[in-house]
Amino acid sequence: MKRIFSTIISSTLVAASLALADEVLPALRRTLEPGNTPPIWVSMSGLTGEAATTLQFDLYVQGFGFTNAEAAQYLISGSNDANLQAKAVDPHNKSTLVSKAYSGVALRRQVHAFADDFVQALGGKAIAQTKIAFKAENGSHSEIYVADFDGHNAQAVTKDDSLVAAPCWVPGHMALYYVSYKLSHPDIFYHDLTTGARRAFARYGGSNMSPAASPNGSKVAMILSKDGWVDLYVSNADGSELKRLTRSKQDESSPCWSPDGKWICFAAKEKERRMLCKVPVSGGALQPIGTSGMPSPSEPDWSPDGKWIAFTSQSGRYFSICVAPAEGGKVTQLVEGEDPSWAPNSRTLVYGRRSGGRYVLALLDMPTKQYKDVSRIPGMSSQSQPSWAR
Repeated sequence: MKRIFSTIISSTLVAASLALADEVLPALRRTLEPGNTPPIWVSMSGLTGEAATTLQFDLYVQGFGFTNAEAAQYLISGSNDANLQAKAVDPHNKSTLVSKAYSGVALRRQVHAFADDFVQALGGKAIAQTKIAFKAENGSHSEIYVADFDGHNAQAVTKDDSLVAAPCWVPGHMALYYVSYKLSHPDIFYHDLTTGARRAFARYGGSNMSPAASPNGSKVAMILSKDGWVDLYVSNADGSELKRLTRSKQDESSPCWSPDGKWICFAAKEKERRMLCKVPVSGGALQPIGTSGMPSPSEPDWSPDGKWIAFTSQSGRYFSICVAPAEGGKVTQLVEGEDPSWAPNSRTLVYGRRSGGRYVLALLDMPTKQYKDVSRIPGMSSQSQPSWAR
């Protein structure tokens, strides 16, 4: 009995210690349970019009909810005309987190800057001033676009009047890889967004698809059919030292990199069933990543903190966004959608979802399952295949 009682006391103390440790962590660094984490409650006062709606969007897709001042964990107040003055306080410990005036850019961007300052004060990683790239369709043609993370200020990267696909950011650079049929063949291009210069990166016989830049930008994974099978390859960023990593009939697709650059995760097909696998970038045996029986996993993306892999699961005509631990294991089904891409904060995802016969882009907070559609481009029927700059 003494031994049992001692075990119970020890377990209780450990649980209490973990709960206390979680409480003292900054709000955005506490333990997160995918799809089952309550929002962080804030109240807003004084902001109006575009400033208010922009801040609500910025915070909602990062796990915040809105309530009255009495029930809020944090209080945000401010004023705006052409410029923004904003303040965030923690009323429970009577501390000021942010108090600042913003000017010099458009009001929307001032609000993004305040949202970033607030999130960073809570221990999170700023994303409101980041960019997304995506494919936008108009009839039978498509182009690559880049926009602010909320879809505003979209600008066309390509004007190929052809078909494009699979944009992928080069981490830490204003540059993209993507697929274009401009030369009447599926080729991979590299595009420097600062200078506007671009070059064909992979133009092998067969298809050249799904480029994915390594975390340090020094290598590129891709799917090629140059040798008769659809396999995973990797090369240096200048195209040299092309290496075939798979030799199978598994129809590989959608490579992504582990944050340490040592592994490439991808979707494969074995006996007509899709599965997720990973392989060392130097080559070696494939290792399956368990997804707990979720049907047809595809389009994986590895979170920047290394903890999660988001992917698309397909059941019949139904597609859903799921997350699993990077080592495999319990899968959490989040929302209906396809093609997830992680934000730098490792909690927000951009993805495509079907709406009224077309695709729209949306942002999803993984822990709370809160999501919002991003701003759409007038004249473009669908937006899909997003990639978040990191």
